[in-house]
Amino acid sequence: MISAEIARRGRSARIYLRPTGFVDAPFGYDGQALRLAGGLLWFSMIEAIAADEGGRFASALVPVERIEDFADSLPEPQSSAARTQLRRLTAARNALTLGQRTVRLDQPQVMGILNVTPDSFSTGKGLETDPQAAAAAAVAMAEAGAAIIDIGGESTRPGAKTVWEGDEIARVKPVLETLRHSGVALSIDTRKGQVMEAALGAGAHLINDVAALTWDDEALAVALRTQAPVVLMHHQGNPATMQQDPRYRDALLDVYDWLEARIDNVVAAGVARERLLVDPGIGFGKNLRHNLQILNGLSLFHALGLPIVLGASRKRTIGALSNEAQVEQRLGGSIALALKGAAQGVQMLRVHDVFETVQALRIWRGMRDEALTPGLQG
Repeated sequence: MISAEIARRGRSARIYLRPTGFVDAPFGYDGQALRLAGGLLWFSMIEAIAADEGGRFASALVPVERIEDFADSLPEPQSSAARTQLRRLTAARNALTLGQRTVRLDQPQVMGILNVTPDSFSTGKGLETDPQAAAAAAVAMAEAGAAIIDIGGESTRPGAKTVWEGDEIARVKPVLETLRHSGVALSIDTRKGQVMEAALGAGAHLINDVAALTWDDEALAVALRTQAPVVLMHHQGNPATMQQDPRYRDALLDVYDWLEARIDNVVAAGVARERLLVDPGIGFGKNLRHNLQILNGLSLFHALGLPIVLGASRKRTIGALSNEAQVEQRLGGSIALALKGAAQGVQMLRVHDVFETVQALRIWRGMRDEALTPGLQG
C-alpha cells in the first residue's frame, strides 16, 4: 500500500496528486467528481505518486470520494502536503487584470506570440524595425481572439545568442508605445530586468520570463517594484546550451519540484503568490521524451495552485514526431498540443497561429458547453 511504503521511507518521501479520470459533466455524480481549478473540467480520480531522491517508488489511483481518507492514511508531512495539493487542485484561479482588459482563467485562453527579432520565423522578417507593422500584427491577433499579445525582442530558441538589453529595448518599446492605448492586453517576453522595466513603462501589463526571474537580480526587483503579474517558466541551462544532453531523474516530477521551489523563493522575496503563473517550459532544456512526459502529465501542475501557461506551438517536438517537419509545417501538431493542454485544464496557451488555435478551442468549448448543459434535448 502506498501509505505504508511512504511511512517506511520517512520524511524524504514526497507525494504528488495528479487529477485524472475526467468526466464530461458532474451531473449524477455527487461526491464522485471534483471541479478542476474552477474551470470547465471535472475529474473523478487522482493519480497519487510517491517519490524520493531515487525516483518514483509507488503510485495508486484514488477515486475522489476516497481522497480524504487517503490523505488521512498518510504519515506527516505527506498528509498535510496532500491536503494542500487537493485544496489547490480545486481552487478557482483569479482573473488577470491587464490594463483595460480582464482575462478570465475559468476557461482556456490564447496568448499570441509577436516576435520582433531579425530571425523570427513566426511573424515575418523586419518587424523589429517597423513598430507600426508589428503593432498592426498584434491588433490582428487580438481581433482573431488572442486574450494577450506576448511581445519579445530576443530569441530564446535552442542555440540562440544573448541580445544586449539596449537592442532588446529598442525593438520592443516602440511597439508597446504604439499599442499602449489600443485596449489590447500586453505581455513582455524577456528575462532581463532593464527590459522588463522599460516595457512595463511603455505599456506592457505582464512579465513572461523564460528564466523565472533568475537571469539577473534586477528582474526580481522589477517584479517587486511594479507589482506586475509574472509567468515563471521552468528551464534547464540557457538557450545557447540547454539542448546539450539535458537530464532528469523524472522529467514531470523534477519540473514540478523546481517550479514549487521557485514559487516559494519568489513569494519569500515579497511577490504576491496570486500574481504568479507557471509554465513547464516545453523545449527548454528537455529532449523529446522529457517533453512528452510533461505533456502527458500536465494536470499535475494544477497542484501548485497557480494558472498554467503552455508554450508548445511549433516546437521541435512536433517536427520530431512528424518526419522532421519544418516550423512552417507544424500547424497541425501545434493544434494537437493546444487541445491536449485544454483537455488537462491549462488556462493559457501561448501560440503562433492565433486564428486556427482559437477556432479549435471554440469547437472544444462548444462540446464542453453542451456536456455541461443539463436537461436539453436535440
